[in-house]
Amino acid sequence: MTTMTETSARFREFKMPDVGEGLTEAEILKWFVQPGDTVTDGQVVCEVETAKAAVELPIPFDGVVHELRFPEGTTVDVGQVIIAIDVAPGSGDAPAPAAAAPVQEPAAEPEAEAEPKGRTPVLVGYGVAESSTKRRPRKGAAAAPEAAAVAAAVQAELNGHGAPAAPTPAPAVPVQGGRPLAKPPVRKLAKDLGIDLATVVPTGKDGIITREDVHAAAAPAAPEAPAAVASPVAPAPAVAEAPAVVSDSARETRIPVKGVRKAIAQAMVGSAFTAPHVTEFVTVDVTRTMKLVAELKEDKDMAGVRVNPLLVIAKALLVAIKRNPEVNAAWDEANQEIVQKHYVNLGIAAATPRGLIVPNIKDAHDKTLPQLAQALGELVTTARDGKTSPAAMAGGTVTITNVGVFGVDTGTPILNPGESAILAVGAIKLQPWVHKGKVKPRQVTTLALSFDHRLVDGELGSKVLADVAAILEQPKRLITWA
Repeated sequence: MTTMTETSARFREFKMPDVGEGLTEAEILKWFVQPGDTVTDGQVVCEVETAKAAVELPIPFDGVVHELRFPEGTTVDVGQVIIAIDVAPGSGDAPAPAAAAPVQEPAAEPEAEAEPKGRTPVLVGYGVAESSTKRRPRKGAAAAPEAAAVAAAVQAELNGHGAPAAPTPAPAVPVQGGRPLAKPPVRKLAKDLGIDLATVVPTGKDGIITREDVHAAAAPAAPEAPAAVASPVAPAPAVAEAPAVVSDSARETRIPVKGVRKAIAQAMVGSAFTAPHVTEFVTVDVTRTMKLVAELKEDKDMAGVRVNPLLVIAKALLVAIKRNPEVNAAWDEANQEIVQKHYVNLGIAAATPRGLIVPNIKDAHDKTLPQLAQALGELVTTARDGKTSPAAMAGGTVTITNVGVFGVDTGTPILNPGESAILAVGAIKLQPWVHKGKVKPRQVTTLALSFDHRLVDGELGSKVLADVAAILEQPKRLITWA
């Protein structure tokens, strides 16, 4: 019989790491191993999707897979155990996998407390992050009976009457330091919905209020059909139980909003209602630019890289930023400062099966044209393959979105959060144009520049857009203005 001490030494647990900057959860997309499989240090065991990207997770030790704690499609909090590995197979009979709900086991707590103070361990993403905060102490087992008692009382009311007959005091909610227990995203959700967390009945582990609890508190009652009203303290179904696409009828399809698409929605709403957007437009003759693109394709120095109009447009924007460096900045709301960047991390909006993402080319301002072409090609290929890392999408300063590939003339792009400007490039079309006093067919496109009016005024924004247009009309300015 294997003792508890031997078991703890024999089995190693791998927790969901923070694969980005402060992310709190990730969805398990696919398991690459099953119980009984042998794994080695560094072997990828699963793919997860965060609010930023899909990431493959390597296991940090050798052994045999003993248990997968969560099925595919489940959203797991950072820090929860997702897989158990038998690091000493054959040393004795292994205990059967736990039949309890897949949650982080209390036995893992001492290990977490033993880690150096002020450091948060991660395996992928950005390494070990410094932190000045301590782990929030757990409420212990006392909170669970209290929550269960509240659940029983509420369920009894619903089963007996469909709704309480008279107003009753709000149930006691576990608190810490005078505040109900909830994660920051849940607090923000409650604030947005106008819900007082002190009135919400928690269903999470140790009395923590979940998103479902807040939504349940915000949902209107349905007295005409009491049997269909879900108990406000009933646990929400696991993510894995809901298919990726839920069809209610032949007339409509409902798609859960999560992962990258959810992050996009939140970021765009935040950007649109935080930064005062201004968009300016210019239509320009790019015939000479298209001739330059054709010549570059035949240039031996550009062999092996993809050459297209976007490459020249990107270089033109970089030159315009060099001539107008004040546009390359960010607004620091906390410190009430404008932060001017002396580098350009050029974002390129890319459409992927998981939604629109904006990876960026680090230090694009320092790259030669062939280097920029290579970086653009790698960025697009990685994005299409769904392999873009969170690091590749962090730290952007200015973005280009090419709506012209869809045949669209122009648009009013929304700023990527934290950036100062975004340039939309429309379709390049053969159009009648007055050239040297005569109407001739010319290659024409429309550019749209949106910028944050808190730090970019109309004059500065106009100069940047005018410089980009002037370079595309006369691409020799890439040399004379560089």
